[in-house]
Amino acid sequence: MIYFDNAATTFPKPPQVGQAVAEAFTLYGANPGRSGHDLSLRTAGQVYGVREAAAEFFGAAGPEQVVFTQNCTHALNLVIHGLLRQGDHVVISDLEHNSVLRPVHTLAQQGVITYSVARTSREDGETVEAFRRCLAPNTRLILCTHGSNLVGWRLPIGALAELAAGAGVLFGVDAAQTAGVEPLDMEAMGIDFLCTAGHKGLYGPAGTGLLVTRRGGLLRPLLQGGTGSLSADYNQPELLPDRLEAGTVNTPGILGLGAGLRFLKEQGMEAVARRERAVADVLYAGLARIPRVRLLPRGALPVVSFNLEGLHSEETARLLNRAGFALRGGLHCAPLAHQKFGTLETGAVRASVGAFNTPEEARLLVQAVEKAAQTP
Repeated sequence: MIYFDNAATTFPKPPQVGQAVAEAFTLYGANPGRSGHDLSLRTAGQVYGVREAAAEFFGAAGPEQVVFTQNCTHALNLVIHGLLRQGDHVVISDLEHNSVLRPVHTLAQQGVITYSVARTSREDGETVEAFRRCLAPNTRLILCTHGSNLVGWRLPIGALAELAAGAGVLFGVDAAQTAGVEPLDMEAMGIDFLCTAGHKGLYGPAGTGLLVTRRGGLLRPLLQGGTGSLSADYNQPELLPDRLEAGTVNTPGILGLGAGLRFLKEQGMEAVARRERAVADVLYAGLARIPRVRLLPRGALPVVSFNLEGLHSEETARLLNRAGFALRGGLHCAPLAHQKFGTLETGAVRASVGAFNTPEEARLLVQAVEKAAQTP
């Protein structure tokens, strides 16, 4: 099987990620921060080291600003449900994943908040202006994807952060598709809440995510419980990250995520991203030559989405699966984006490139699509 579904989760993982997970079971099996014995302290030190590495990777002021979550959806829900209050207004984009759209829409359906959807463009200035037009006196938060999981468009988050700051509005970013692919510096970019998956471009295990925030004190915890700190207090601690990390953390996943971060540092994130884009270039150019292929617009991220005329995207994905290729058909949990590009009825087939894909694999996929296109 040739794997081109890296926007869902990267596979394979670097070997050192599996090794780090195994070491969590053999060397660091205690509960970090819950006991004073040596094994607990050593385990806590390993977890803290990953927190430090993530803070450095994303330009956070300190490791206490790094909150470990189950996934990006968990991090986004911490922000949305933890921050928003009765009467608040939120601005999102028309490229959002359901991990942003659904919790925001749910709060709106409950009469808690209102929200507006800004129409994005390939022109950064037009996108920023669309967000500006959506601002209202009660706008509390601009929350948007950094990169579309359907077409790979990047939003100008630096300019949007400036817009938010100028309007006295908080700014959050869904970096599920860009963390590990695009440079992200919270302090330099003015990001208040950065949410991302650990298992995509950061090459960590499934079940890992991050909320990196300068404004964690503004968030109501979704969970209350044990933190290993201030245990005599009936209230959830105010200090971060304990305030937002109730319960035992996922030590194997966190140590695996730390190995993923080291992999990117050793390889060079920019070098990995260049290789991924080169493979996507080969794929896009090859698919463009096939008459029945209808390509969706393409952005800067290594994502290529397409359809075959006369076939639903999931049918095309099944044909390619039988040919030995793993791609994703359907709506990719992004109905707003499919509505924008006219594929809400058919969905699209998405090929997403990871660090271990090669140009030859892209050429083989083009041949398989060409063969599928000849199917009556």
